[in-house]
Amino acid sequence: MNTFHTLDYIVFAAYGILILSVGLWVSRTKKGHKKTTEDYFLAGKSLPWWAIGASLIAANISAEQFIGMSGSGFAIGLAIASYEWMSALTLIIVAKYFLPIFIKQGLYTIPEFVERRFNTQLKTILAVFWIGLFIFVNLTSVLFLGAKALDTILGNGDGSTIILFIFGLAFFAAAYSIWGGLSAVAWTDVIQVVLLVIGGLITTIIALQHVTPDGGVLSGLGHVYDVAGDKFQMILKKDNPEYMNLPGIGVLIGGLWVANLYYWGFNQYIIQRALAAKSLPEAQKGLAYAAFLKLLLPVFVVLPGIIAYVLYTQPAGTAIIENIQQVFTRPDGGINYDVSYPYLIRSFIPVGIKGLVVAALTAAIVSSLASMLNSTATIFTMDIYKPYFAKKENGINLVVIGRISVIVALIIAVLLAPTLSSMPQMFQYIQEYTGLVSPGILAVFLMGLFWKKTSSKGAIVGVIASIPIALLLKVLPIEMPFLDQMFYTFALTIATILMVSLTSAEGDDNPKGIPLLKEFFKTPKSFNVSAYIIMLLLALLYTVFW
Repeated sequence: MNTFHTLDYIVFAAYGILILSVGLWVSRTKKGHKKTTEDYFLAGKSLPWWAIGASLIAANISAEQFIGMSGSGFAIGLAIASYEWMSALTLIIVAKYFLPIFIKQGLYTIPEFVERRFNTQLKTILAVFWIGLFIFVNLTSVLFLGAKALDTILGNGDGSTIILFIFGLAFFAAAYSIWGGLSAVAWTDVIQVVLLVIGGLITTIIALQHVTPDGGVLSGLGHVYDVAGDKFQMILKKDNPEYMNLPGIGVLIGGLWVANLYYWGFNQYIIQRALAAKSLPEAQKGLAYAAFLKLLLPVFVVLPGIIAYVLYTQPAGTAIIENIQQVFTRPDGGINYDVSYPYLIRSFIPVGIKGLVVAALTAAIVSSLASMLNSTATIFTMDIYKPYFAKKENGINLVVIGRISVIVALIIAVLLAPTLSSMPQMFQYIQEYTGLVSPGILAVFLMGLFWKKTSSKGAIVGVIASIPIALLLKVLPIEMPFLDQMFYTFALTIATILMVSLTSAEGDDNPKGIPLLKEFFKTPKSFNVSAYIIMLLLALLYTVFW
């Protein structure tokens, strides 16, 4: 196997210096000017569409995709790409129907919308939910998966350097995000997304060249499709062993919509980029750009996992690779799916290019960490600290609190990350545990946005009830896919909010209900054309790989 050489270290170091330099440069403040809360948490509301789209993808694509989704590509196949492809359509829906309301309200955070529509009590409940989710699920999983990948590529692959890489990634993400806020995160993301796309494509192309003994990208792709045709089915049948993770047609009409609408519409560290846009049309174009990029992602986050599956199973006509079974075998005898992507990098990427590819992988990890840290700080500072501890606090001191909260969140995540080592498919772990809270939160937001009779009492009862509902569905003796659990939790929460609101309402409409005017939802021609193209491409993809 190739190992990291001097040239690789030089390329990797150049990447690190570039990102830190850009991050610190955009973080600078003019002489005599103090960084305000709008500067720190919303980049001064100055982001253009291309920066928004790039930053959305950089925040979204991390070790969760490169490592976790590639691992699921090995285990499940192309069906896991529904998370990416259906996200493209979700982004169009969010841009057209959610963003106009959020941006017109001048929000800093998603919980802030909850306070305006409902009350402070519900805002605080959701703010605590989100902070807990960011720290205990998102930050910890990204740190662990990223460190695991670097351990496989740069270390011995035995887990001995995972702790070291966890600290290294945490320090790197903190180095520019703590000082610069969203500006540093968003503008470095523009560089990071270019790097991760290039690095991802290089890895896929070179891996395909090594699938067959005679090499060649097209022959490798043809061989993978021929010998692993079942891995290219988007809609799994009930007899598929992975049906419980992706329950057939229910993926397209059920729980995946709950996961995607929550993530892209009401997840602070994602939507915060759109809230920082120069204007509403600029934000909408940024989401359309991100949707196009989402269509490409399975090529370099799912296909590598399928390639690794073919190399591991060694069907006739596949290049023989010694000891590959040992690499993928866990100590307990199971298959270590999540080493798929780092294994391909370590085994096949040549000197020099390997430094670039590892830099791309690190870029994906660091950009997501920085985004999550900034959003955790934003929610804690603006939705918990300011209203309860510093109502008259000025902007400068709030920025200081934001920086302190970043450090505290990172320390907790670093301490917890090593405990995730026993998880077999990390991508599925992230989706499943996010799914405990996302249905209830999505139900509250959709009812609050689009049904004026929704009361504060109904929303509070609904979101609190959603947790025991989700847990009950999880422990029922009837085995149920977790995406179906999410859908049923969402539906039952909607019903709860509906009944409580109707029985507690004093009038026809809640006075805080949002007036939905037609002009809110008018979109530029360029956005409409993009939306139609994306929908046609999605229809084509699902027709080909159904």
